[in-house]
Amino acid sequence: MNEDIKIAQYVIETEIKGLQALKSVFDNGFVQAVETVLKCSGRVIVTGMGKSGHVSNKIAATLSSTGTPAFFIHPAEASHGDLGMITGQDVVLALSNSGETRELSDIIAFAKRFNIPLISITQNKNSSLSKAADVSIVLPKEEEACPNGLAPTTSSTMMLVFGDALAVTLLKRKGFSKNDFKVFHPGGKLGAKLMHVKDLMHKGDQIPLVQEGTLMSEALLEMTKKRFGCVGIVNAQNRLTGIITDGDLRRTMSPGLLNEKVENIMSKNPKTIEEESLIESAVSKMSGSITTLFIADDAKKILGIISIHDCLLVGAV
Repeated sequence: MNEDIKIAQYVIETEIKGLQALKSVFDNGFVQAVETVLKCSGRVIVTGMGKSGHVSNKIAATLSSTGTPAFFIHPAEASHGDLGMITGQDVVLALSNSGETRELSDIIAFAKRFNIPLISITQNKNSSLSKAADVSIVLPKEEEACPNGLAPTTSSTMMLVFGDALAVTLLKRKGFSKNDFKVFHPGGKLGAKLMHVKDLMHKGDQIPLVQEGTLMSEALLEMTKKRFGCVGIVNAQNRLTGIITDGDLRRTMSPGLLNEKVENIMSKNPKTIEEESLIESAVSKMSGSITTLFIADDAKKILGIISIHDCLLVGAV
């Protein structure tokens, strides 16, 4: 095996061992950390220096996007005015592998002075940070993947995963939903997938529909006019009973097709979707040869239509 590959696999295996050991951290201390954040009426102030600072940035971003307001403060900047960003309603989450990071001293002192709850994540339960904390999380001392044992690798990965565990636990406890997630992620492909069908559907006169008993000659005109490549068949109560697509036309092409009634050509029981469904669900249903969906209520009454092209335009596919 190539030596580079061996090194890469060693790094992965070493960090996996660290994450396996991390499971032991999730005890009453973790529960206390969760409860402390849940009681917080302000924000979670995440801080750390060096690699711990980079991990802190990511944890703050994950918390914020999953329903727990949070932001990162650089400890050095905190000592030069950014302490003013911290209020008495906040919680401070401080990361330091050694627990003796000098730059954190002013934030620790500020938190203690104004009775701001302090949660620490370190590898040293006897460190200054750990002793000062209201809730002390002590990570297991596992081998760093760095062969010199110096560069934070396994330790920073454990911090990162602990932050994910905290964020997801808080998400669950708060009942944070996909709809809530959409509010915080309105842009990009993720935001598009979390849109609702009703946000994209075509309504009213844009819907290609004909009544049962209509001749195919008239149905074809409706298909051509509305340009969805299909026409829905409804009964007198405006309930969808079938659909005719371009594919149906090719399969049933004959000299007498135009004089046929639509119910003789249509495919029965077409797939539909509810207007409150997510676009992601619509894309999932429009698999294979299906490129359009009618939107119907519980009584099968037609409310709109959506196509795969609509989903493509907003980046949901």
